[in-house]
Amino acid sequence: MNSPTRNISQEAPRPVIRQLDEGAINRIAAGEVVERPASAVKELAENAIDAGARRIEVDYADGGKTLIRVTDDGCGMTADDLPLALSRHATSKIDGSDLLDIHTFGFRGEALPSLGAVGRLKITSRAEGAEGVTLSVSGGKMEPVKPAALSRGTVVELRDLFYATPARLKFLRTDRAEAQAISDVIKRLAMAEPYVGFTLRDVSGGGEGRVTFRADPQSGDMFDALHGRLATVLGKEFAENALAIDAEREGLTLTGYAALPTYSRGSAVAQYLFVNGRPVRDKLLVGALRGAYFDFLSRDRHPAACLFIDCDPHLVDVNVHPAKSEVRFREPGLARGLIVSALRHALAEAGHRASTTVANATLGAMRPEVTEPRVYQMDRPSQNYSAPYRPSSEGIEQSYTWQAAERPEPMITPGFAEMSVPSARMEEVEAAPVTEALPLGAARAQVHENYIIAQTERGIVIVDQHAAHERLVYEKLKHQMAEHGVKAQALLIPEIVELSANDAQMLLDLADDLAKLGLGIEPFGGGAIAVRETPAILGRVDAKAMIEDILDELSDLGDSFTVQAKIEAVLSRVACHGSIRSGRRMHAEEMNALLREMEATPHSGQCNHGRPTYVELKLSDIERLFGRT
Repeated sequence: MNSPTRNISQEAPRPVIRQLDEGAINRIAAGEVVERPASAVKELAENAIDAGARRIEVDYADGGKTLIRVTDDGCGMTADDLPLALSRHATSKIDGSDLLDIHTFGFRGEALPSLGAVGRLKITSRAEGAEGVTLSVSGGKMEPVKPAALSRGTVVELRDLFYATPARLKFLRTDRAEAQAISDVIKRLAMAEPYVGFTLRDVSGGGEGRVTFRADPQSGDMFDALHGRLATVLGKEFAENALAIDAEREGLTLTGYAALPTYSRGSAVAQYLFVNGRPVRDKLLVGALRGAYFDFLSRDRHPAACLFIDCDPHLVDVNVHPAKSEVRFREPGLARGLIVSALRHALAEAGHRASTTVANATLGAMRPEVTEPRVYQMDRPSQNYSAPYRPSSEGIEQSYTWQAAERPEPMITPGFAEMSVPSARMEEVEAAPVTEALPLGAARAQVHENYIIAQTERGIVIVDQHAAHERLVYEKLKHQMAEHGVKAQALLIPEIVELSANDAQMLLDLADDLAKLGLGIEPFGGGAIAVRETPAILGRVDAKAMIEDILDELSDLGDSFTVQAKIEAVLSRVACHGSIRSGRRMHAEEMNALLREMEATPHSGQCNHGRPTYVELKLSDIERLFGRT
């Protein structure tokens, strides 16, 4: 262990407090504000937005290490403004009387002097009704203001970042990594300001460069503009599978878009959060987003969302982080509750909807690799040529009234694991015809004793019977739990389950909460427990297997989750034991009843782990697979 007096030796002279010069102060401030080239781009682009710019162009070279140029069409500055803009703590955005009343991105007045202290900075600007002017500063040394030619707005050019502090250059990453960070900053600002156009250009090597990102200004109302901008930034797939969010609670407003659970990611790269228009990476908000999807995603999947919280500036402190990337709410529980409740309400309204990416992935797997289009003999014109068959709506409706006759089945049906050959079966339906307007259509067949094939008005639906019924049972259990607790069925003979002492104690500590789930357990000496009741909705279950699954879930969760979260996770495991198993043959009436229940149950488009419960294939996509279009 080092000596506690390593900094101040008793033999050394007493240290003297001294005032640092302006250059050293600016370089220290730059260490907090300008971490990398992307930090400089963020500060300059935010200044452009605060200046009222409608179009912003960002050019960079060598990952921003040798050149960053930000051009905007904002209000501009005069000859008197430029020297002040490069002075520390000089700003036009606040008057200093109320440090919470902040309505702009910037407010500290540190960015420009910090950049001028560590690089070669040149600002050219022209305000309306004034002449164009320019000002340069290198390593903190400012030159006189000079006249310059410029139509309007401001051009800020930063060259040789960190040339005045070369040690900082050693900590920068590769040009490609720094360029990616710059792109991420611009994309976040583009999402925050959909009515502003952004152009990002790589000019490494000179010349006009290469446009790496472009987002034109959007029009229309806020939701339409944001939806269009998200389609540009995050891709059309996100926009197609995102749910609009609009909620308000006690002065906080939440808007934006959140993706369906089946459109999830392997990491949190598609989570974008904004507070009063400011991009933030706040643990409270990220945790709330995760909590909203707790019921729908496994722990290795992450939701995708772009959410905006707007409130009175006095309700949130944005001055708690050097880069302003974190905020502090006056009532953090209110913000968290708003996110969780709003997202869960939107997901419930989505019903059984699943993301389109599921069908696209299915079609991609099925599509043959054909280099040239083939012309089949049956498609060649002939004297007896007739138009290709297209089912009419009347024909589809008539098709619901019949199905192929069922083949005789053996008395002993092998389970799914023992099936040696693929199986498919269809049943005759004598009940009333199912209308073609139903979203999941009418069951036509069951294949491999696990997948239901249903015909819809526009194509076919393939349903995973086990995953779908597992979700339905889970939703029923949650509903019973919320109302009066899950109904229990007493076992005639209690089942004794031998466990380790620690596992038994873990379950017994939650005995009262498990009783609300319909699972009654008691100590039976040593590490054994007696299971006296099981949830009635499950019917006959293997109590030992269910107890072991519950223990696995509790062990995975650890101590970082609340008791309520643990109970919901246990419900998910319990639901698996009461669902239709793979390998079970279902009659047509059972299959159709499952489809109807899925249509009426929220969140039935994905299982308890975020995987899809069904895939819908459009008739037009199927025809393309066979070269009919």
